[in-house]
Amino acid sequence: MIENAGQDSASCSDAWAHTPAEARAVQQRLAALVRHADIGPPPQRVAGLDCSYRGDTCIAGAVVWDIDLERPVEEATARVKVDFPYVPGLLSFRELPGLLSVFRQLQTPADVLMCDGHGYAHPRRFGLACHLGVILGMPAIGCAKRVLAGTYEMPDTERHGRSLIRDGREVIGAALRTRRNVRPVFVSVGHLVTLDTACAVVARCALRHRIPEPTRRADQLVSRARKAAP
Repeated sequence: MIENAGQDSASCSDAWAHTPAEARAVQQRLAALVRHADIGPPPQRVAGLDCSYRGDTCIAGAVVWDIDLERPVEEATARVKVDFPYVPGLLSFRELPGLLSVFRQLQTPADVLMCDGHGYAHPRRFGLACHLGVILGMPAIGCAKRVLAGTYEMPDTERHGRSLIRDGREVIGAALRTRRNVRPVFVSVGHLVTLDTACAVVARCALRHRIPEPTRRADQLVSRARKAAP
């Protein structure tokens, strides 16, 4: 695991904001740190991250998924009070404290983060996966259920069919079919990976469902924790 990798990372204080206006400025400033480049061998362990809410509490979950073993090797949850409002395009400022808290509980090193949200395929090119990747200085992938920015053509109906998401002339992500004749997911670079690698990791982690296992199981984990909360 690579953490706080010099010029490719930012401190939590530099990457935080208290108002929507400050948050947009942070996104615009830190987007320049995002690197679209593979920095090591193909990932083996993926930390899937997701959040659920109960009142003003964020319940964050992390599941470390072993790609070759096709099973989880660790999971954790954390509860954090939320003080940033829900604003479209600023999801990371609401979820980041909980996700950082739960990630730092993990004992199993992860090679890459996978977020249930966008990375570079974001109006300011700095979605949740970028934010986490830049703060932690490690590879990150965004895998979302719907498009936030850009347009795409529907990919081939076969499994692993893929088409590019473009905003004007810029490629910002990909629509990836994880199952035959099932709606695609929307993959983008978070940090320190290429789009090809991000799509390959999502495809390998999507075994029998539309949503890849790391984030699917993280979603199930936080749902159980929310229902069990007093």
